[in-house]
Amino acid sequence: MYGILLKKLKESLVSVLPVVGIVFLIYLTPFVSLTSLELGVFLLSAVALVLGIGLFNLGADLAMTPMGELVGAGLTRSGSIKLLLSVSALMGVLITVAEPDLSVLAEQVGAVMSGTLLIVTVGVGVGVFLVLSILKMLFKVHLSSMLMFFYFVLFAFVALVLVSGNGDLLSLAFDSGGVTTGPITVPFIMALGVGIASNIGGRNVGENSFGVIALCSVGPILAVLLLATSAKGSLGYEDPAYSIADGLGMNLLHTLFDTAKEVGLALGLIVLFFAVLELAVLRLPKQRLLQIGVGILYTFVGLVAFLASVTVGFMPVGYRLGLEIAEASPTALPLFALFLGMVVVLAEPAIHVLNRQVEEVTDRMVSKRSMMIALSVGVGVALCLSMLRILFDFSILYYLIPGYFLSLGLSFFVPGIYTAIAFDSGGVASGPLTSSFILPFSVGVCCALHGSGSVLSLGFGIVAMVAMTPLISIQLLGFKAVMTKAVRDRITMRRILDAEDEQIISFL
Repeated sequence: MYGILLKKLKESLVSVLPVVGIVFLIYLTPFVSLTSLELGVFLLSAVALVLGIGLFNLGADLAMTPMGELVGAGLTRSGSIKLLLSVSALMGVLITVAEPDLSVLAEQVGAVMSGTLLIVTVGVGVGVFLVLSILKMLFKVHLSSMLMFFYFVLFAFVALVLVSGNGDLLSLAFDSGGVTTGPITVPFIMALGVGIASNIGGRNVGENSFGVIALCSVGPILAVLLLATSAKGSLGYEDPAYSIADGLGMNLLHTLFDTAKEVGLALGLIVLFFAVLELAVLRLPKQRLLQIGVGILYTFVGLVAFLASVTVGFMPVGYRLGLEIAEASPTALPLFALFLGMVVVLAEPAIHVLNRQVEEVTDRMVSKRSMMIALSVGVGVALCLSMLRILFDFSILYYLIPGYFLSLGLSFFVPGIYTAIAFDSGGVASGPLTSSFILPFSVGVCCALHGSGSVLSLGFGIVAMVAMTPLISIQLLGFKAVMTKAVRDRITMRRILDAEDEQIISFL
């Protein structure tokens, strides 16, 4: 166990170092004037981040992924479709309601709608679409067909929101799709899909194992758009009080306590569902249960360390970077954001879970390295485009409409498994580090260039961009694989036809 933990910590150190390196290099330039206190707290937070990611990844291997697969397999083997669907819907609602990032989103729209109503509606949206993803597997419906239908419905709701005059809520709505698929829900729900798909069987087990996160990311967007059509009031955004000093002393203890409570609630719901199924169906040996219990403990400690460190150290520094770079050199923002996005995605904890699961399910047809490169490029481009949108002040729909049409169009030309992996990756890439470091960076840029009044329309939406660009980059990876195979097959056939040896061997 110690050796495995050491390996996980080494992997997380390699993931976090590029982000720390960028911040330290910027600290040495005249663009940003971070104090020694701010830099010190950031570096200590980075150490906690390394520890948190390492423990989380070990906990995901020992507990979250096995629990999800066992729950999916156990419910499927029960033979009751009603039980499978009803329990999955309830899990989707409760786990999403307990997701820490969702409460942050609810606070942003409190001026125009009830935060509680938003959380419950988003939870119901995830529950409904989790059921739809399971029905897709049971009845072997193509993921691309379902995505095409629901994204057309989604953009129809976008038109209704524009007509209602609440267009500022569009960025928040699309951000919600990435926020609600956080580090707690992703490993469990992805593994749940693998467990169900493997027990259903069929030719497309690998393809059916993915796509659950893709559909569950649509539900929250539709839910917020539905609320936005009837939202009343004016959207305002106060100047954010991001400060390193606010994260020290009693506020640090308060952050740790709140984080531990939120993570404990979310994990507790998953453990409760698993315990009920264990007593009713699974009956696992004590040694296996002990391993899962240790894994849950690792997951809890890792997530608390991760979320608290990004709140205390990364959020204030992200805001200061955006604010001061925008004031010093606005034209450098797109290039800086490109490099920042390419390295930040390396530190997202759920990304490593996704990449490992992709490599296992596809039998190394899609490697962790190729996945990471595609995701890194995709997120870097997303941040670069987002900075251009803030600089030139235009609607996010100019990106989202052609982007989603391109990604849906690519689904007709690549193997289905690449489409499923790509749409899952979009939800996974837009994780807590994106919302706690990249989003404050974007808010800082908006406050510097356009004032706090533009944050809801321009600053938000960056999570949505991070969720969208991997859909294109990973499907392009699949398109490259298809074209490479076609070229190789053509070369092989040409060599066969051009062979000089025309001897015919007769077996008669």
